[in-house]
Amino acid sequence: MRGLPHVIDIRNIGMMGAIEMASRPDAAGARGRAALHSAFEKGLLIRTTGDTIALSPPLIIQADEIDEIVDTLRNVLRLLK
Repeated sequence: MRGLPHVIDIRNIGMMGAIEMASRPDAAGARGRAALHSAFEKGLLIRTTGDTIALSPPLIIQADEIDEIVDTLRNVLRLLK
């Protein structure tokens, strides 16, 4: 996901991860809120803190489910303004 629009940093520890996005100059947290709504509309529930997406999937997740999460998030990030 590096190199996608607005992505500043990606970090993880084990299965937990975070995608930090640049804030809009006039509305801190708005990009995170937009990502939350867009992901939810696509069937993915994410957690946001300001403009950071927090990921903590269940430990029993399968590889194909991880791929689906990544694909959905990639699409969400590409469409954010």
